[in-house]
Amino acid sequence: MTEVLLAVGTRKGLFIGRRRGGTWEFDESPYFNAQAVYSVAIDTRGERPRLLAGGDSAHWGPSVFHSDDLGRTWTEPAQPAVKFPQDTDASLERVWQLHPSAAEPDVVYAGTEPAALYRSEDRGESFELVRPLWEHPTRSKWVPGGGGEGLHTVLTDKRDPRAVTVAVSTAGVFRTRDGGASWEPSNSGVSAVFLPDPNPEFGQCVHKIARDAADPDRLYLQNHWGVYRSDDAGGHWTDIGEGLPSTFGFAVAAHPHRGETAYVFPINADADRVPADRRCRVFRTADAGKSWEPLTAGLPREDHYGTVLRDAMCTDDADPAGVYFGNRNGEVFASADDGDSWRQLASHLPDVLCVRAGVVG
Repeated sequence: MTEVLLAVGTRKGLFIGRRRGGTWEFDESPYFNAQAVYSVAIDTRGERPRLLAGGDSAHWGPSVFHSDDLGRTWTEPAQPAVKFPQDTDASLERVWQLHPSAAEPDVVYAGTEPAALYRSEDRGESFELVRPLWEHPTRSKWVPGGGGEGLHTVLTDKRDPRAVTVAVSTAGVFRTRDGGASWEPSNSGVSAVFLPDPNPEFGQCVHKIARDAADPDRLYLQNHWGVYRSDDAGGHWTDIGEGLPSTFGFAVAAHPHRGETAYVFPINADADRVPADRRCRVFRTADAGKSWEPLTAGLPREDHYGTVLRDAMCTDDADPAGVYFGNRNGEVFASADDGDSWRQLASHLPDVLCVRAGVVG
């Protein structure tokens, strides 16, 4: 029987649910009680799945934990897994992203605040700063977004371990094709409506990027106003927001198997951060953004105010695919049929910061 694990990072701990067949069960109490969990990864590349969690204790500070028994016990390294070298004159605020590489079996990337990229070669037990991005000549002009200056998205390419794409709030998209030795801004076509020049080389407030399941060069991007697609791995972006009730939002996720299929959760506006038209709706495209359809079956029908943050929507790798999202109301919803219908899995949780799911057995 297929087992799916769902990890829900909240402002006050990590909640883990497990589905066997059609039945969901959640562990009795949260892990990392009273810690904000901004990032989670479910690494299923090895013989034994490994979970990674980026916790943030108000007393002890941020750390990266790992579990090799599906979250039942956790290990924190004796030395900080992610730490800024002394010569950078910076200190770690939080870990925004944990990403197992699609191209290298033991490599995990971490994205942090202040905005930096770290690389691990031991499945997330220790990390090293990727200095060329930290020392990028544009860095002095990067400006923190409303949530801070965070490197919140990392995408790797299963075809080429040297190709890595990242997104920073609010510096935009950067990519390397030489294993991190050099980086170039990749924001052509993405608007920055809040700047005097709305089309700068960098400085866009990109909220999230996802990679298409069938075409690795096709990416989907949710911007601070604007939903975009790239067909050349980020070299240029095309607006695909027509048909959505709003092009503001935080989250975007791609179907794990079906090409041209992606999901967004529109928000009314940057000055009104609630679901578009006060309705709880996921929108899906099945034609790479040419059209969008609302997915509402099983979701609340009354006025709704649960904002979905950038890492609080995901898909698993089951078939049919599971789609999940959590919101700032502390609600978690799941679909087991590609988004066609939904059920509520949890309510009254703390503020949901991130959601990750994967087949683990």
